Amino acid sequence: MLHLIPRPLHRTAYRLAHALRVVWWRLRRPRIHGCRVLAFDAAGRVLLVRHSYGSGNWMAPGGGLRRGEDPLLAAERELGEEVGCILEGAWLLAVVEEPLSGATNVVHLVAGRLAGTPRPDGREIVEVACFAPDALPAPMPELLRRDLPGWLERAKTMDKDPPL
Repeated sequence: MLHLIPRPLHRTAYRLAHALRVVWWRLRRPRIHGCRVLAFDAAGRVLLVRHSYGSGNWMAPGGGLRRGEDPLLAAERELGEEVGCILEGAWLLAVVEEPLSGATNVVHLVAGRLAGTPRPDGREIVEVACFAPDALPAPMPELLRRDLPGWLERAKTMDKDPPL
């Protein structure tokens, strides 16, 4: 049903909802649970996205976990919703906590292989690209810029069938 909303209006709604969510997080300081997907293409590059709201930084795709949702299934769902791809061989890489606009974000890092050609939905996601681990883009959030190289290295050593 949401696909019936024109894309520019939908992007505006995302920006407004995000601004309200940030205010709520700063006031309430909740503990939230989410996932972030490290999806590797056949060349070993990692998929990153830019959202239509927020900072405009390059980020790993992902989002919130629904109540009781398995992080692996959430990662597969988020990747499908955001870029229209499948995550194959998904596995939990790590669980980390990060500050997020006053909230504590418990992030489940899920790694796997990217199946399909990623395309931005033009609503939540405005740009997608795969990057070599030694050629990550700017701008990126400081925490992601600091930790992503280590996560990528760990993913290489833990994957049973490494695409890297």
